Amino acid sequence: KNTIEKVSSIIRNRIEKMPNKSYVTKILKKGKVKIANKVGEEAVETISAFLYQDKNEILEESADLIFHLLILLESSDLKFDDVLKKLEERIKHDWYW
Repeated sequence: KNTIEKVSSIIRNRIEKMPNKSYVTKILKKGKVKIANKVGEEAVETISAFLYQDKNEILEESADLIFHLLILLESSDLKFDDVLKKLEERIKHDWYW
């Protein structure tokens, strides 16, 4: 398993079991708006780190962004592989790039 698959698997497990002390459980219980807001917040923080040109901060915020995107996807019954398939479809359309 690659890292994305491992994290996605952990998130799926949290969605199924909803353990009390889990951050994923906490954010899921707050609903779609909270999940969407966290993705947006992490996107803004990633942009800010990029503009500030702090490489470590870009990495930290990018990891947070991807993590929250995975929560959004998994809570929508979608997988990161679905995103990869969409990108593969776009590769076939050279005009997209």
